[in-house]
Amino acid sequence: MNTNTTEELLVRQYGVLMSLAATAQLLNRSTDGLRVTLTRRNSQIAEKLNMAKVKLGRRVMFKVSAIAKIIDES
Repeated sequence: MNTNTTEELLVRQYGVLMSLAATAQLLNRSTDGLRVTLTRRNSQIAEKLNMAKVKLGRRVMFKVSAIAKIIDES
């Protein structure tokens, strides 16, 4: 029996990094709503998402491994 982990499924769909828009869609939020969440202080989800955030030039991307962990913990 082959069971896929959340991370394996996300990597297959998005690669190792996800865009802000893809992350927002996966978390069932608007892109602007995710941006607002990232700026909140004293928020556990904001802290976890900011730890997953990677900037490539001006683009904001998220590590799929960290997003999968957030999903699995919820």
